Amino acid sequence: MNYDALIIGGGAAGLSCALILGSAKSKPFAEGKHIGIITHQKASHLQDALFNNVLGLQPGTLGSDILTEGKTQLTALYPHISQIENEKVNEIKKVEAGFIVTTNKNSYYSKIVVVAVGYTNLITIEGLENYIEPHPRAALEKDRIWLKNTDHLIEKNLYVAGTLAGWRSQFAMACGSGSHVATDILTLWNDGKQTKIHDKVTV
Repeated sequence: MNYDALIIGGGAAGLSCALILGSAKSKPFAEGKHIGIITHQKASHLQDALFNNVLGLQPGTLGSDILTEGKTQLTALYPHISQIENEKVNEIKKVEAGFIVTTNKNSYYSKIVVVAVGYTNLITIEGLENYIEPHPRAALEKDRIWLKNTDHLIEKNLYVAGTLAGWRSQFAMACGSGSHVATDILTLWNDGKQTKIHDKVTV
């Protein structure tokens, strides 16, 4: 399968990025775009998270529930986005006009790739080695990493979102980072015109 944008990671940043991209489906610049998300979540910090301090979330909300409900929300609202489950990414290889993303089961071509996995030093995706550095906003003893980037952009058409982009491990920050990347991609598709997508109440 070929994609215009492929997101790696089904945590807060990855799902937020997918939801924003999906919400632009009716815009002319996003029409016909093939978007996918590899929803590998086993290493997500949401697995054992409990939220009491996030605006809009009921206190006591579990991160594990958000992981499940986020995929359900994406399917219900934006079924045109392909959700690729039970696959782990092994390599991202740069090729002409895009990237080949190889998992333990398949290979995919995408013009744009968003890396939105966790920030532990256990990351094993080949092709990212040259960008790995100690995380600038994590305690040294935690041995966290980031992918060196400028405003989420690692290199042309290769983005990073969430804690791996250098942000602190806060749910709201990870969601915002994923949304930021999505609007950057939409701006790119919209010929550089600054773009954001809002739903509004109509009367």
